[in-house]
Amino acid sequence: MTVLSVNVNKIATLRNSRGGNVPNVLKTTLDIERFGAQGITVHPRPDERHIRRQDVFDIKAAIHVELNIEGYPSDEFLELIRQVKPAQVTLVPDAPDALTSNAGWIVEPNHELLKRVIGEIKNTGARVSLFIDPKDYIERDDMSDVVAVGADRIELYTEAYAVDYGTPKHESTLALYVEGARKAQAAGLKVNAGHDLNTQNLRALQNAIPYLAEVSIGHALISDALYWGLADTVKRYLSCLSAPI
Repeated sequence: MTVLSVNVNKIATLRNSRGGNVPNVLKTTLDIERFGAQGITVHPRPDERHIRRQDVFDIKAAIHVELNIEGYPSDEFLELIRQVKPAQVTLVPDAPDALTSNAGWIVEPNHELLKRVIGEIKNTGARVSLFIDPKDYIERDDMSDVVAVGADRIELYTEAYAVDYGTPKHESTLALYVEGARKAQAAGLKVNAGHDLNTQNLRALQNAIPYLAEVSIGHALISDALYWGLADTVKRYLSCLSAPI
């Protein structure tokens, strides 16, 4: 079964909008774990506009499931990884002021950077996943460049899949993601996915790529919880990731 890792950034965004500690990010995170999520994801940014550094330490100390920390490998980010020692680090090529992750790594021009920082991260015991857009690999035979820098996994950047879901472009876009996942698997990489996944489009992706190791979902899941409640929402997403049909 594909692991559901819930991104709790939006809980922190709501808290920060009023100051104080409502909603309580740590309590909500522990509730999400209690409701069945098998992982927690955070994406701390330099301005701490949602998840704060202290949140990361508090969450790591309290949860019993895997912690996945996303971010750009700045010196500050790498120091956080050394101190927290999460199970997984997902590297994204975001500028510090990016609203959200909106592109995958182009590995070759960043080879030296990625090889160096991945080595540093793996020294902490964490595995490393690279945020990858499969369209960047249309012309390539494989993902040997991802292997060469030392990554353990890729995370498929699924915005295009989500946008095209249910449109005439759906099948061709899905095929692009299936092929990207195939290339990763053939290279010995495990495959994660994330960005704009929801209960409408998640099952189809998991059916097409049944060996997905993990999905990271935050914005849609927290938005759905406004209507369904958090416990029921987590269960619905887990249901989408049950044995493929």
